Amino acid sequence: MAVMIPKKIWSRPFLSILALLLCAMPALAKDVPLAVIDWPMTGNPVVRFTFGKFKTLPGMGSLHGYVMETTAENLSTRVIPSARFSVYLFDKAKVRVGEDAISLNNVGPGETIRFQTTVMASGQPVSVSISEKTDAAKSVSLTVNSTPQGALLKVDDTEAGVTPRLIHIGIGKHTLTFSKEGFNTGEFPLEIGRDDVSGGSISYELGTAAYDSVELRDGSLLNGDLVSISGMDIEIRVGGNLQHLDRNKVKRIMLVQRDAPTHDLPPISAPQQ
Repeated sequence: MAVMIPKKIWSRPFLSILALLLCAMPALAKDVPLAVIDWPMTGNPVVRFTFGKFKTLPGMGSLHGYVMETTAENLSTRVIPSARFSVYLFDKAKVRVGEDAISLNNVGPGETIRFQTTVMASGQPVSVSISEKTDAAKSVSLTVNSTPQGALLKVDDTEAGVTPRLIHIGIGKHTLTFSKEGFNTGEFPLEIGRDDVSGGSISYELGTAAYDSVELRDGSLLNGDLVSISGMDIEIRVGGNLQHLDRNKVKRIMLVQRDAPTHDLPPISAPQQ
């Protein structure tokens, strides 16, 4: 007995759709990006980078040139005024074989910019990563003053001169220290951001004087503890040494407020019965 096997009949519309899909597969594979990277990788992302596949450029000796179609999308609700990133290329063994840099300027909220990234590599790259470039080398200039002027200024424990003073300082957190004879030493915390510009100023008021001050008619100033004043003589203790000054040489005396000394008194005993 013969068994009849029916032939499969492929309809013409089905064959047309299949042919279109087969033709579109290379194009779809070509559109798949090499990598999509959100920055920062922790917390809420701000920028989304999309890197296209590597396209080989003409060889240059032992180095190989590649170009990637790249897009950067601002995912935040704020303008990105300026940002710089390093792009690293790795081969299949996770060895870094090349690097380049990307700069973004004035990218509005939700805005996407498209550009090409050209890199040179010493091997065959298969993956890419990014990291933000630090701006440690950037510095701004600002004027530092104090009240009264003439205080010794230190920036992060390094002497920078006396106030008023124009200083150049890098991005990050710093400590300004002010010291002047006769006044309490003070500190001012300062933080310079990536988008800060030069031209600012800082004024710091020194604390209450720690010593009495005697200004002489020749312009010199003595700071210490005033001991006594008589008709023709002034006694002041400076650095532990007692000095006598002719009253006629003194122009002005400035006294600091001091608490009255407390005398050691015996405790009050209860009255005897």
